[in-house]
Amino acid sequence: YSSAASDVYKRQAYRESGRASFYADKFQLRRTANGELYKHELHTAAHKTLPFGTFVKVSNVVNGKSVIVRINDRGPFIRGRIIDLSKSAFSSIGNLASGILKVEIEVIE
Repeated sequence: YSSAASDVYKRQAYRESGRASFYADKFQLRRTANGELYKHELHTAAHKTLPFGTFVKVSNVVNGKSVIVRINDRGPFIRGRIIDLSKSAFSSIGNLASGILKVEIEVIE
C-alpha cells in the first residue's frame, strides 16, 4: 500500500462496524500476509484493506470491552465479517464459544 493510501486512513479517523471472528488453531505459527508468524497470544488481526502495522481499537458492542490490535494479515474472506482477531485478542473482549462478535473498529493514531 502506498503512503498516500495510509494517509487517507489517518486523516479520516476510520471507523467500521460489523462482525469479528478469530483465527482457528490450524493457523498457529503459519505465515501471515506480511510475512510474520501468526501466534494466538499476540494481539494481531486481519483486515481486508487497512495497511499492515495499523493499530486498531476493536470494541465489543454488546459488553463494551475493547482491545487494541495490530494489522498484520489480510481477511477475513467470509461475507459479513470485517476483522479476524487473534485468539487472545478475541477472548479479551468476548467468549471464544460464541465464535463471532458484533464489533466497532477504529484506527488508532
